Amino acid sequence: MYGGELALRLMIDHLAYAEHQEEWWAEALRALKSRGAFDSAGVTGAFGTVLPGSCENDVASIYAELAHDQGWLRSDRTLTAGEYASLRRALSAWTAHDRTLTEVRQTFGPPSVIFGGDNPFYGKTLAYLTESATEPIIFFHLWNGSSRKAGSTWSPIHDEPVLLAVRFGRGAFEDTFTFTPAGDRRRSVTGE
Repeated sequence: MYGGELALRLMIDHLAYAEHQEEWWAEALRALKSRGAFDSAGVTGAFGTVLPGSCENDVASIYAELAHDQGWLRSDRTLTAGEYASLRRALSAWTAHDRTLTEVRQTFGPPSVIFGGDNPFYGKTLAYLTESATEPIIFFHLWNGSSRKAGSTWSPIHDEPVLLAVRFGRGAFEDTFTFTPAGDRRRSVTGE
């Protein structure tokens, strides 16, 4: 919202310097590149090859993972170990069907962090996490685009954002995504 990926990179550059974590930051960038989560266009480019219609909210989720690793991310809510385990167990069957923002919130409760604005018409990324930095954050990537091709986001196609994919884990970037049927359809339309 205030400058995209460049602003996030600069913020973490400054935090890493202030916290004497420059070596960690350099290694974190190398790890992102080796996982395929960072290319010549940064995290934005990596998302563009995996998640159609991705936006700054999705990109912010990668930087949030890095901030969480360092204890810099403050969440509105943390899941208990039981809630987190239950959420992970439900994901495979749950993402086999198309879902909406309302369904995500009703099923899993308020998110730990929301990336995106309050406007219920626009896409956003919801994060669910525990207090433990060793547990991967679970991200719900929601999209609502325009039927116009010129990059306009208004007027949205759907009444509310639809879930394209759930992402968690530290493996190869593409392997961390579980797509819903809507996400698979969107990928086939955009050629991803």
